[in-house]
Amino acid sequence: MAETYRITCVRKSDGRNPHERIRKIGGPAGGGWTLTQEDAIVGIEAGKWRFYVSVDGVEVWVTVGRYLGREYLKTLDDSLHPDGLLSLPECR
Repeated sequence: MAETYRITCVRKSDGRNPHERIRKIGGPAGGGWTLTQEDAIVGIEAGKWRFYVSVDGVEVWVTVGRYLGREYLKTLDDSLHPDGLLSLPECR
């Protein structure tokens, strides 16, 4: 069974394309953690991890999106852009 983690911050690149902006995700569990987007995608696809964000008090699941052959993280309620994740504060 997949372990579930809440994402509370992201580390972004300076790129303009929203599908390429998230470099890392992070959370508070156990004093803080971060993962590269690539590692998170591998973990999701392997069934090892599940991630969610809290948007206005509602838990929204994170999934793997695909755009022009590139995989990226996004929330289920986002249509194309990963806005739910991009709205989170920067990880320290």
